[in-house]
Amino acid sequence: MISRTLGFLGRIAIVAAGSVLLAGCFMSPGTFEASLDIRKDGRFSFTYDGEIFMMALGDLAEMANAAEGADESCIDKDTSEERPCSKEEMDAKRIESEQETAMMQAMLGGQDMSDPETAAEFAATLERQAGWNRVEYLGDGLFDVEFAIASTLNHDFDFPTFEGFPLQNSFVLVNLRDGDRVRVEAPGFSAQGGNPLASMMGGMAGAFAFSPEEAAAAGPDSEMPNMPQVEGTFRIVTDAAILTNNTDEGPANHPGGQELAWEISPTTAAAPAALLQLDR
Repeated sequence: MISRTLGFLGRIAIVAAGSVLLAGCFMSPGTFEASLDIRKDGRFSFTYDGEIFMMALGDLAEMANAAEGADESCIDKDTSEERPCSKEEMDAKRIESEQETAMMQAMLGGQDMSDPETAAEFAATLERQAGWNRVEYLGDGLFDVEFAIASTLNHDFDFPTFEGFPLQNSFVLVNLRDGDRVRVEAPGFSAQGGNPLASMMGGMAGAFAFSPEEAAAAGPDSEMPNMPQVEGTFRIVTDAAILTNNTDEGPANHPGGQELAWEISPTTAAAPAALLQLDR
C-alpha cells in the first residue's frame, strides 16, 4: 500500500509539473524566521533566516518509478479491479516512466540536488546573488540560509528566486497595486495557500508523514523522502495603514508602527495575507 501510494503521488507531481510547468523543483521552508518591514513611503526590507528544503522533480520521478516497478498490478477496464499487468503493459509503463524522468531532468537543466557536489556548487552560486548572505548545504536536499534585502516598492517582490531556475514556487509575494496599495501573501507557508504547486506539494508532504510503524514496515530501502517539518514565524511590521489581514489576533503595537504575526506549522490552514495602504 505504501509503495502504491508513493507511486500515485509521485505520478501526480510529475504530470502536474510536466503539463503546467509550474516549477523546476519542489521547495519548502523548514524551521525559519521571516520578517517583512514596509514603510508607508514605500521603503521595505525582508529577511529570512532558516531552512529551505529542495527536492528535484527528477527525484520524485525516480521515486514514483521505483514504486510502480514494485507494483505490477493494472486496472481491468471492465471490472475496475486490479489484475496482473501483461508484458506489453509493463513495457509501456517503463517507457512512460523513462520519458517522464528525462523530462524532469531536462527541466532541472541536468542538475541533481541529491548529489552533494552539485548541491554545494548551487549553494556557492546562490551566495553570489544579492541578499543571500549565507547558504550552507546540510545534506538530503536541506539548505540553511540567511537572506536579507532592502529596496523600494516600485515593483513586485518575490522570495525566493534562484538564478538559472526561472520557474519556482514562492514563499512570500509582495504585489504593488494601483492607488499605492500593497498585497502581501505567503503561499509557501501553507499547503492551502494560493500557489497551486505549494498546495499540491503540501498535500504530498502530509501524505508522506508516515507513522513510525508505517516507516518501519516500509523498510530501510524505501523511497520515502526525508522532508523537514515546517515550523516558524512570519511577521509584517509597518507604519502603513493595514486594510485587511488574516491573523488570529490582529495588529499589535510595535516600535515601528504595527505588527502582524503568523505562527506557521504543518497544521496552518491558510496562507498569511494582508493588504496595506501606502502614503507617498
